[in-house]
Amino acid sequence: MKKLFYSLLLLSSATLFAQKNVSAKFAVAGDTVGTVDLFTNSYKNTIEGTRSYKSAAELPQNLKKFSFIADNGLVEYKLKKNQGALDKTTLSDLNARYGLANGTPVFIDGYEFKNTNLTVFEEMLSKVEVNDSHGLKAISVTTKK
Repeated sequence: MKKLFYSLLLLSSATLFAQKNVSAKFAVAGDTVGTVDLFTNSYKNTIEGTRSYKSAAELPQNLKKFSFIADNGLVEYKLKKNQGALDKTTLSDLNARYGLANGTPVFIDGYEFKNTNLTVFEEMLSKVEVNDSHGLKAISVTTKK
């Protein structure tokens, strides 16, 4: 009975925190997550090369860890050298900023990022809020303005 209760609680909390944005198109540069919009609008002068994958099944081994955000495909960008530092943060640092435990999953456009050691580009964090559902708090990020 306890297992059923915890399963329902976990499922309902994930559902209540955020719905996946079906139009979200994620991208990576190195090991840092961004969005296609971010790169095409803000970082277009820093791009040296690009490679698109249509599904999680197509991802090479080095990108398999991003398969959970590849529902709409995934674009890998290679940035030019000597571009200077782009603003990045880890999801655990983001949790710390909002007073949450480092290991608390973060929802970005409805996608649950369980690995809080992942790095994201700061500029894609358009709207950040802490949602509370039945005592469970988590950060929910919207990438579109």
